[in-house]
Amino acid sequence: MDTHQERLSRLNHALLSGKYVCSSEGMLRDFPESLKKPFQVNGVGLVVCRQGSFMFTLNQKDFSAKANETLFIPGGSVFQVCRQSEDAEVFILVYQTEPIRDIIGNCVTSMHLYSQLATEPCYVWSTGEENEVLKYMSLLDNTLQIEENTFNHYEQKLLLLGLTYRLCSIYNRKLITQRASVGHKHDIFIRLIQLIEMHYMEQRGVEFYADKLCLSPKYLSVLSKSICGYTVQELVFKAIIRKSISLLKNTQKSIQEISDYFNFPNASYFGTFFRKQTGTSPQQYRRKSWVSPKTLWICYVNTRK
Repeated sequence: MDTHQERLSRLNHALLSGKYVCSSEGMLRDFPESLKKPFQVNGVGLVVCRQGSFMFTLNQKDFSAKANETLFIPGGSVFQVCRQSEDAEVFILVYQTEPIRDIIGNCVTSMHLYSQLATEPCYVWSTGEENEVLKYMSLLDNTLQIEENTFNHYEQKLLLLGLTYRLCSIYNRKLITQRASVGHKHDIFIRLIQLIEMHYMEQRGVEFYADKLCLSPKYLSVLSKSICGYTVQELVFKAIIRKSISLLKNTQKSIQEISDYFNFPNASYFGTFFRKQTGTSPQQYRRKSWVSPKTLWICYVNTRK
């Protein structure tokens, strides 16, 4: 059985090497050395405090967390633990959202915004769901202890997807309770993201979303661009591409069937759209990401040895 020091060292190495999933693999009574200095977090970070307390800086601002509170670290933030109590017990997880972005879509963007929208950004709070979050973390830990293979890789993605949706849900509820402190423009943007997730399959024009929000198309696109760097149509296109990639990777649908699914005039038109957005054709993307049945069988046999 791994000692506390071995897990601490393993987490420190994972953080420094920029691994896809970095976990404490259970409760720690200390933080890794890399987090005791200013450290830029590559992905979404979670620290669940089960006992004691700790003080930290996030983007050069001082904060603290105590027992039964969860710290949410937005991607790209600079984090440093300054001090901790002698009885501190924490669970730590840092993971990259890029591998699941083709499935999660714009939700990750809005989750990052949720942490920024209040008058004073709220990174620490008692969600009431700490035990549920820890269950996801425990299941992910199990996948880290298994020799890497195709099945293990997909299991990790599904668990990270489930955890990310859970976090989005937590952020959404938090935002609703603090709605009075959220600026009007950000409120509109969040409603826009929700509308796009609901209607991008059949509605691609900014006019539809502007009408739903009782705004002019020009104003809505300018507002969206100022908040996230993309116009409304660019956000819709990103949602279509994300779903297209998921269908190419995870189904046997033909290019024509995927084109029909999105109501493109023909497969050629869809191919031109996909290439313009991704730099590669749908066929090339599928060939690059496809795993043959033979490879899957070899992976399965290896896991049974």
